[in-house]
Amino acid sequence: MRVLVRGAGVAGLATAWELTHRGAEVTLLERAADLTQAASWKAGGMLAPWCESESAPEIVARLGANAAEWWDAALPGQVQRCGTLVVAQPRDAGELERFARRTGGHHQWLDAVGIARLEPALAGRFRRGLCYAEEAHLDPRKALEGLVSQLKSFGVAINFGQVEVAGHFDFEIDCTGMASRRTGLRGVRGEMLLLASHEVELTRPVRLIHPRFPLYIVPRGDGRFMVGATMIESDASGPVTARSMMELLSAAYAVHPGFGEAGVIETDAGVRPAYADNVPRVTRDGRTISVNGFFRHGLLLAPAMAQQAADMVFATTQARRLAHEAHH
Repeated sequence: MRVLVRGAGVAGLATAWELTHRGAEVTLLERAADLTQAASWKAGGMLAPWCESESAPEIVARLGANAAEWWDAALPGQVQRCGTLVVAQPRDAGELERFARRTGGHHQWLDAVGIARLEPALAGRFRRGLCYAEEAHLDPRKALEGLVSQLKSFGVAINFGQVEVAGHFDFEIDCTGMASRRTGLRGVRGEMLLLASHEVELTRPVRLIHPRFPLYIVPRGDGRFMVGATMIESDASGPVTARSMMELLSAAYAVHPGFGEAGVIETDAGVRPAYADNVPRVTRDGRTISVNGFFRHGLLLAPAMAQQAADMVFATTQARRLAHEAHH
């Protein structure tokens, strides 16, 4: 069975990986010249189903519960299973309590001593926090590159900078995000910074609860930290705004003053596709299957949605085979 996958973001790459491992012959088509144009290239890389459930529908946590296991199987050694630390300033203690209530029983309360034990760099910075020990993270850029490398080694034809490819395909899977222009999709702009600091050492993602601009800081190794992210209801591309940069830097400084001396080595913005309920969908129209609407949950939900798309392909193929055998 031959399948064409359009889009080499995290949805397309995960779907191609899932299909290939089930025996399909996959061709991957991406109109951009490389991976850097994908919204997932700018992601935080947090595999945090329980923290995301603070504001996301329950189904997001359910679909994302096994994401770390999928990524670990696909890219051994890349998943960091260090959990997530959530903190807040004393004035926002009520927000921290609300966060705990909305995320179920998957956390452990920490006092100042517990926070310092978990992240020594934050000693004396916060009185209370939440630890989500089951959560994980990975570097999305290394993950995307790793999937491309694996797919090539499996014989998948990956075509960057192209919009069409010759040949007949049994199925076409559209993973093109905003470029698909599907009805019901809206754009949600997210902005991020990449900082370099050898004054701050963090092991795990740290989320700062704030009523106006909640922040996360994700360690990327070698003194680099991804700081994000805004959520602006807009499909406008373009550079990070001055307002967003000031807010992100201010919040990072509130987590640790060492970030005040950090170098800003990258700023970027991306537009993420979302449906009205912020939950992705896998839909089928004849031989075309769409995987879209990941909102801010691309790396978290791509495995589950890729499995759904592959299930749809192979269930349809099986049904056709049985119908053919019955006819003859």
